[in-house]
Order: sequence, then C-alpha cells, then structure tokens
Amino acid sequence: MQNAQQLYTEYVTIMQKAADLNYAAAVLGWDQETYMPPKGADYRGRQLATLATQAHEILTSDPFGKIVHQLAGMDGLDDTQSANIRLSVEDYERNKKLPPAFVEELSRLTSESFNAWIASRRQNDFSVFLPLLTKMIALKRKQADLYGYKAHPYDALLDEYEKGATIAMLDPVFKGISEQLPILLDKIKAAPQVSNDCFHRHFPKQQQWDFSIDVLKGMGFDLEAGRQDYSEHPFTTSFAPADVRLTTRVDENNYASLLWSCIHEGGHGLYEQGLPGEQYGLPLGAAASLGIHESQSRFWENCIGRSLGYWKHYYPILQKYFPTQLSDITVEDFFKAANRIEPSFIRTEADELTYHFHVMIRYELEKALIQGSLNPKDLREQWNAHYNKYLGITPKDDKTGVLQDVHWSHGMFGYFPTYSLGSFYASQFFGQVQKDIPGLHEKIQKGELQPILQWLRNKVHQYGRRYTSEELCERITGTKLDPQFFIQYASKKYSQIYGISL
Repeated sequence: MQNAQQLYTEYVTIMQKAADLNYAAAVLGWDQETYMPPKGADYRGRQLATLATQAHEILTSDPFGKIVHQLAGMDGLDDTQSANIRLSVEDYERNKKLPPAFVEELSRLTSESFNAWIASRRQNDFSVFLPLLTKMIALKRKQADLYGYKAHPYDALLDEYEKGATIAMLDPVFKGISEQLPILLDKIKAAPQVSNDCFHRHFPKQQQWDFSIDVLKGMGFDLEAGRQDYSEHPFTTSFAPADVRLTTRVDENNYASLLWSCIHEGGHGLYEQGLPGEQYGLPLGAAASLGIHESQSRFWENCIGRSLGYWKHYYPILQKYFPTQLSDITVEDFFKAANRIEPSFIRTEADELTYHFHVMIRYELEKALIQGSLNPKDLREQWNAHYNKYLGITPKDDKTGVLQDVHWSHGMFGYFPTYSLGSFYASQFFGQVQKDIPGLHEKIQKGELQPILQWLRNKVHQYGRRYTSEELCERITGTKLDPQFFIQYASKKYSQIYGISL
C-alpha cells in the first residue's frame, strides 16, 4: 500500500500533465488573439477543444478522484500539500459536474464566438455577433444548472472567478458605491475641469511602445520570463511563472490607450511571475481569485501609475520620447490629465471613479441575461439605456458600445464584478503598503519600485490559492474587504486634484 508521500507524488504527476495540456491550449489561445491568420480559426477551435477535453477528462476521472479523496483522509502531508489536496478535492467535485461533451462544446463555441466578435467589431455591427452570443448564453445557463445554485443561476458562474461570491454579497456593495460615488462626482463636475488634451496629440506607435517597455522594466516585469504584444483587446495570459504574455493596443492619437493598458496588464503579469514555480500545475501555483488578480493590476495602474510621485520620476523620461508633444506640459498638468474624471464609453480607458459604473452596467446586464429576463436581441438597446442612466451618455456605435469587451465571446459571465472588487482590494492594500514601507512616496518619486513589488510578493503572490480573497485581505490589512477604503482613497486624491472640499 502506498504511503501519503508516494500517493502525493502520483497526484502531482497527474495534475501537472493536465496543466501541460491547459497551458498548451493557452499558448494557442494567445496566438489566436495575436498572430493567427484569420483562416486558421476553424482548425484552432478544434485544437483548443481537443486539449480542453483531454485535460478535463484527466481531472475528472474516477482514478484521480480516488487519489485526491484518499489523500484527503491520510496523515503524513505537510501544510502545503494538505492545502493543495483540499483545493483539488473542491475542484474535482466541481469539474465532475461538467460532462466531457459539454466541455468540448463550450471550447468549440468559445473559439467560434471570439472570431464572430472580431468580425462584428470590424463591421461595427452587433447583429454579426448576436447568433453566437445567444448560443453562448444558453450554454452558460446550462453550465449554471450543471453546477447547481441556491438562489440565482448567476451565483454558480460567479463562483468560478471569485469563490464564495453571490449576488446577495455583491448587490449591497454596488448599491453602496452607486450611492456614495455620485456625491464625489457631483462636486468634481461643479469644479473647473482639468485638461487632458496632452493625451490626444500625435504619439508615434514605436515611441509609445519603447516607453512602455521602460515602464514594464521599472515595475519589475522580467522580460526574460515574459513579453508584450499587440491584440484587439489587452489581456494577460501565463503558461508558467517563467513565461507570461502581456498584450496592449495602440492609438497614435490617444496616448492613454497604450499607457494605462500597459501598466494594468503589467500588474497582472507581475502576479503571474510571482507565483511559486515549484507549485506548477497545483492549486497553490495559481492566483487566489480574479478579484485579487485585478487588485494587482488596479494597484499598479491607479495607486502607483496615476500618482504624482510616479510621474515626477517618469515624466522627464517620457518627455525625451516625445519632446515636441509634451514641451508645454508640466508634470503637474500631466498628472492631473492622467486623473481627469469624465464619463466615457470605453471601460478599459475609463477614469478610476466612473469605471465602477461601467462594471455595474455589465453586472446588471449579465445577471438578466443568465436569469433569462433579458433577451440577447435586446442587449444593444439595454446597453445604451444603461449608459444613459448611469453615465449620462449614449454610445455612438456598437464598437464603442455593446461590442467593446471580449469577455462574453469567451463565455466569461461572472468575471466583470471582479474588476470593481479588485479596485477595492487595491486601495485597501495600498493603505497598508503606506504603513509598512517607510518613505514610500519618496521611493516612488525616485523610481524605486522594487520595495513595493517585494511587498506584494511577500503578502500576496507567494500564497497562490492558499487563502480566499477575504482571508488574504484580512491577513494583510487586519480587516475584510471594505469599499470605504476606496471611497476614502478617492476622496483624498480627487479633492486635491480638483480643489474641492469634502
């Protein structure tokens, strides 16, 4: 009879074999969004479906289930091994609910749906994407039924991205934000607006790219263990801590597009590079949750990248890349421009206050689509109505409206709320960083960001999935997630920028 360590070794071998398949699929997915020729779409869908099905079959097989359940009842494992087994049992029970045929069907549809989304954006016509989106929503409803839920089918999908999250938890969070943010936004609206014209001059593509590489290096992103490329929608994917891929997009007449997506995705990339390599393919080698993942990107993008101290170091460097474009702009003016608050159409380019209304809109629409109270054919109309209701603007076309996000083409229903959760975690973590690192702001002004990265490595990255989001937050800050930290952070920052009294 095998002892615990022998059986654990067998468990690791199986887990890593499945991980190899999943990461091979991730490579194909990355290629699909960056370099794959359009005619390769059908074959790519087949390849991705094959790999996803094989990995799923490995991790839902009866022999594998027997191993993890047996290990769960054995002595002789250390704390790390026990945590991996505990999480693997949970994953097994959840994955087992999805038949292999369903996984294959979902994978194929995801590939088809993504290609339809790309075509739909190019034609600026939602109707091109609608048939595939309708199929995807039906399949995600089926997935929710297979997983099972107590109160709302959306809860089953939320749990994929943020363990334990439910609409009963999220509704009050968004309600609170929707009641408090407008108070700050109304005061900002009444104050003189800051100019962001400096972002809308002509910035050649190559210089934008070159500076973005400087920014990533400064953050600590290891370019020998990762790279950056262009894609239709910025994203980060990882095949191992030593191979992390970032993507961005460029607009030569809107510098904000590349700059903020670069820093945002860089935050995701640092998290992936900081996960423990010795836990490859195991739960403790994966991120805690999507909310925590987003906390890393929003932390770097907003708390650090949109701070005055950061630009006191980087602005002289940026001016060397764009001496003509920025010759008449001071660092203070550039900082204010980077933090201009104004309703806009594109979520990924929204300011850090109105951003949460972008998320809330998607959250409300997703719930209705999954519940069945909103017909997909009415989505464009409802999208525009929600933007008018929450932000007072109406999208001019489908590309800046209902077609702007890639997520639904990937079947990622339940993902969007993690963006706001990530911002709330980020501000709470930032408050703790300021307490834990003496002279933090002076270090940022000197471009010394390594202490911040090391803090994140020690407090967040090294643990993988050992703790839930709430447990990790409480471990780091002494309290569970509290959106009031974000309100306080935002009030202090923007009262200074706009000269308002709160």
